Amino acid sequence: MDFSGTTILLLIFLITCLVFLSKWRRSGKRLPPGPTPLPFIGNMHQVKMIDLIKSLVELSKKYGPMYTFYLGSRPTVVLCGHQILKEALIDHAEEFSGRGEFPAVQMYSKGNGIVYGTGERWRQLRRFAITTLKNFGMGKRSLEERVKEEAQYLIAEFRQSEGKPIDPTFGFSSAGSNIICSLVFGDRFDYRDKEFLNLLYLINNSWHLMSSTWGQLLFVFPKIMKLIPGPHRQIYKNYLKLGAFVAKRLKMNKETLDPINPRDFIDCFLIKIEQEKKNPDSHFNYETMLKTTVNVFFAGTETVGSTLRYGFLILLKYPEVEEKIHQEIDNVIGRDRSPCMEDRNKMPYTEAVLYEILRFADIVPMSVPHTVTRNIKFRGYDLPEGLNIMPLICTSQYDPTKFKNPYSFDPTHFLDEKDNFKKNEGFMAFSAGKRICLGEGLAQMELFIFLTTILQNFKTKPIVDPKDIDITPESSGLGNIPRPYKICFIPR
Repeated sequence: MDFSGTTILLLIFLITCLVFLSKWRRSGKRLPPGPTPLPFIGNMHQVKMIDLIKSLVELSKKYGPMYTFYLGSRPTVVLCGHQILKEALIDHAEEFSGRGEFPAVQMYSKGNGIVYGTGERWRQLRRFAITTLKNFGMGKRSLEERVKEEAQYLIAEFRQSEGKPIDPTFGFSSAGSNIICSLVFGDRFDYRDKEFLNLLYLINNSWHLMSSTWGQLLFVFPKIMKLIPGPHRQIYKNYLKLGAFVAKRLKMNKETLDPINPRDFIDCFLIKIEQEKKNPDSHFNYETMLKTTVNVFFAGTETVGSTLRYGFLILLKYPEVEEKIHQEIDNVIGRDRSPCMEDRNKMPYTEAVLYEILRFADIVPMSVPHTVTRNIKFRGYDLPEGLNIMPLICTSQYDPTKFKNPYSFDPTHFLDEKDNFKKNEGFMAFSAGKRICLGEGLAQMELFIFLTTILQNFKTKPIVDPKDIDITPESSGLGNIPRPYKICFIPR
C-alpha cells in the first residue's frame, strides 16, 4: 500500500492525539476535573490570551474552586477563592511551597536566586535575606529614616514640575528603587542618573512584557516561543543587562570589603561565601549571590512603583478620598514635620485606603506559580510532587464572601462600624504561606510614608474629568499594569 506524505503526517498526528488523550485520562483520575485539553495546546483554546486570568476565573464557575488546566502540555491545578487558597498556602504551607515554572524569568535565573529557587537552597537564602535586611534596618540610620529621606527627594522632584502635568512613572519607581539600592548596594542614585534611569526602564519594560500577550504565550509555550522572534525575547536581554550592572556592583564591593563593617546586603553575602568556602554543599556562591541580588532589586523596584502609580490614578478618580486623607494628615501630622510610622496607628482612614489600593490594584494577581513539594491528598485528590499550582490570589482579594463591594474601590472594606482600621483575612496582596513576600513590611512602610508625604505637600489634579478616568488595568498577566496617565502636583 502506498501512503502519501500527507497521509503519514495525518497518521502521526492521530497517534499523537491518542497517546496524549490516553495519558490525560490516566492522570485525570487522580487530579481535579477540568476542561478537556487538546494535544500541544492543552486548554489554551478555551481562554483569551489577552485576559488569561479573567478567563481562568470564569472556568472556576463551571469546574469549581479547584480544577485542572493544561498550559500547553503541562497540567496545572488552578486555585480560586479565599477558602481554598487559605487551605493550600497556609494550612498546607510546606506542601505548596515549591516554585513553579515561570519561563520569562527562569531563562535567566535557571532556578537560582531567592524568588525562583526551591528546596533547601531557597530556604537558606530566605532565612539569610530576612535576617540581613532586618539588621540593616537597625543600623546607624533606621530604615524608616532612609524612607523619610527618600520621600523628601521625591517631593523635590515633583516640585520641579511646578504644577504642570507629568508622567509620575519614573518618579515613583525611582523612590521605591532607591530604598532597595540603599539596602543592597549601600547608597542611592540621583533621579537624573542615566545608568539608574536605564535600569528602571529595563525593569519597567520587562514587567510590561511579562504581562502582555507575548509574555503569556511565553509562559504557556516556552519551548516554542524561545525559537520565535518577538518582543518577548527582550525580557531575557533585559535581565542580562540587569545582571551585568549587579555584577559590576559585586566587583566594587569585593574590592573594598571590610568584613568587620559590612555596608550592605552584598557585603554580607560576600562574608557568608567566605565563611562557607570549605563547605562543598554550601548554597552560598557567586552565582547565587548574583541571581538573588537581581531578584531583590527587581522585586523591590517594580512592585512599590506600580502600586504608587496605580494608587494615585485611583485618587485622581476619587478626589473625595484624597480630601479625607488630607484632613487626616492635617489633624494628626500637620504641616511642620515629616510623616513617620508612629502616625500610622492614628490614621485609620489613610491605612484603610492603602490596604484598599493594594487589594483593588492587585499588582500581582496570580502570584508566581507554585509546585507541590511532595505527594499529598488534598480535598480528596492525589496531587503528585512537582505538580504545577496556580494560586489566583486575585480571587481572594475579590472574594464576595470577604468584601461587600469586591469590584469597587471602597476603603470601608478595612474599616469597622466605628471607623477604626480592621484587617480582612481575604487580603493577600503579598501572597500567603511560606512564599509570602519577604519585603511586605518594607513595602508597607514605603507606601505609607511616600503617600502621606506627597499628600502633605500637594493636592493632585487630573488632566481629564475624574468620571472619564479608567482604573481598570491596561493589561493583566503576571502583573496588573495601570493605564498611562499624567498628573498635576499642586503645592498645598
